[in-house]
Amino acid sequence: MHAERRQAYDREMNAAAAHYYGNNLDKAFYHLERAHILGQSFAFAHARAHWWMLKVGWKRQDPTEIRGQVARIIGALLFSRIWVPLGNTGGARVHPFKSMPIPEEFQALLKKR
Repeated sequence: MHAERRQAYDREMNAAAAHYYGNNLDKAFYHLERAHILGQSFAFAHARAHWWMLKVGWKRQDPTEIRGQVARIIGALLFSRIWVPLGNTGGARVHPFKSMPIPEEFQALLKKR
């Protein structure tokens, strides 16, 4: 992952963790979605975002998110290098193959590998 993209991904993951531990799960999930967009082409970064989404789902006792994230972790590890739907935010309530608009501030970062 390109250094600038890695820094943006790390910022989003760190913000997500801070909100998670502060018990602000909506904000944690928002930052995880953003991290997912940045990391989805890289297996371990992709799976890490889904792992944290699973943790949020578990803490919320949300069976849809739990089931969805378990499947997405496996998919992230197996298919990230082959193909991902650009802009997909990664939550269990979003179809896993749906491409979505990329936030403007991420567009230049996503052009760099």
